[in-house]
Amino acid sequence: MITLPRPTARRAGILLLCGLAALPLTAGRRAPALTVARLQYDGGGDWYANPSSLPNLLAAIRERTSFKPDRAEVRVTIMDERLWDFPFLHLTGHGNIKLTDDEVVRLREYLLRGGFLHADDNYGLDESFRREMARVFPDRPLVDVPLSHPVYHAVYDMPQGLPKIHEHDGKPARGYGVFVGDRLAVYYSFSSDLGNGWEDVETYKDSAALHESALRMGINLFVYAVTSRPIS
Repeated sequence: MITLPRPTARRAGILLLCGLAALPLTAGRRAPALTVARLQYDGGGDWYANPSSLPNLLAAIRERTSFKPDRAEVRVTIMDERLWDFPFLHLTGHGNIKLTDDEVVRLREYLLRGGFLHADDNYGLDESFRREMARVFPDRPLVDVPLSHPVYHAVYDMPQGLPKIHEHDGKPARGYGVFVGDRLAVYYSFSSDLGNGWEDVETYKDSAALHESALRMGINLFVYAVTSRPIS
């Protein structure tokens, strides 16, 4: 296991924000559970893909940072009342995603109030995800997340940005995002297959280096998500 380097001032500041990460998404609600919530959606896509990915990511977060998330993922729908309990949503799959009008409104509200969504195109999700995000944020397009953004430096420095885990159609890995003010509310990993890199190494026979780079990016995403939420 590769251990964390000695924290820089930036990293030390992130660790000091751990207490703030426990604040609820909305006033009057209980503090959210510190884990990753897998988003279950309709439309036919396999939202349940990569079953070992999130447990492995959560284990790495526990081992390498001062955060101690639950060891198991949870699964929620957008209309689940528990949605507000989780600061980090993960969405993946190979096929279609389709949101109802009520889900569009609810997801937008969740993200505007400080929630974070990581969408990972597992090869085949791109068209429907872009379509549905345009419904959630018709006023905020998906844009390239610059390499200088904290999501690439929160714990590990990722100077090349999103790692390329699987070949797929050969396109370069791209990290897109939706910003709410200065805060990155949605991170979309395209042509990377980041979640496959979190899976058990023997699942896809990925090299140790690819597995490590995927975990480092996932840790950065989680730490950024839980330390960037508005306090109020």
